[in-house]
Amino acid sequence: MLRKNSYFCTMILGIIYKSIKLILIIAVQWISVVSIFASENKTEHLSPEKINLALRRTADALLRAAGDSTSRIPAIKQTGAGVWQVRLEQPFSYDTLPAVLQASLDVHGITQSYDVTVRRCDDGTIDLGYNYLDFVVNKGVACKGRDMPDGCHYIEISFLPVGVTNKLGLKTGAFVLLIFGGIAGFWFFQRHKRKELISDTPENEWIEFGNSRLDVTNQILMCSGVKHSLTFRETKLLMLFATRSGQLLQRDYIIQQVWADEGVLVGRSVDVFVSRLRKKLVNDPSVGLAVVHGVGYRLDALKRA
Repeated sequence: MLRKNSYFCTMILGIIYKSIKLILIIAVQWISVVSIFASENKTEHLSPEKINLALRRTADALLRAAGDSTSRIPAIKQTGAGVWQVRLEQPFSYDTLPAVLQASLDVHGITQSYDVTVRRCDDGTIDLGYNYLDFVVNKGVACKGRDMPDGCHYIEISFLPVGVTNKLGLKTGAFVLLIFGGIAGFWFFQRHKRKELISDTPENEWIEFGNSRLDVTNQILMCSGVKHSLTFRETKLLMLFATRSGQLLQRDYIIQQVWADEGVLVGRSVDVFVSRLRKKLVNDPSVGLAVVHGVGYRLDALKRA
């Protein structure tokens, strides 16, 4: 009864420990992502004068490319928060627009992301349009190569809140952070496990028993000259047996020493892992894993000559 109570307490503590670790990982990542999305609600200060000059430069370049160097460029209008328009009565090359507009924005130091639409002057219908990433990242834009409809058009640029790169407002950096955060968390806990394993290892890195040797640090078993790569649990279990050769180890004790940090243990885990180790030790007749039914296991190893 005492052993059962001790095992139950160990299991509960393991569950609490693992829960705290998981909560900490999620909390750190959540705080990071929230901080990213919080920054997306901020709006970069846009200078009306610079936007005016950038759109005038764009309109002038488009008209000149179309052979028009005399027509007047109408006043640039702000039609909403972060939304600006320039009206062109004359036809222009849509394929030229992305490069010319981006160059004009670069000249005036405007770095905020944006959408572009080409609208009909009479009813506001969108004939063409793209997001700045189409040009900056993909080096191409939607509707490129299509015929530009005749008639008057507005070139409308809508500046997006800082950090927004798509309609959902999801930033690539957030996904990258989550992925790397998960990898970093996994690496941290695997490293923690490895340190825990090594800290329990005797001063001699190789543990020798019978005609076999166990390299705890690298999780390698050399069994009568045959090399086996072990998992973390296999290494920990074999180390427990090898350092207590000839001793009968009770199941509850084995579970506490090898699986205490798991919290929840499948009932036959000990039997499964012992079976795995037996198969890997089969080449060494001087080593045996004996089962004492209802009690536990014992590793018997003949001493080296």
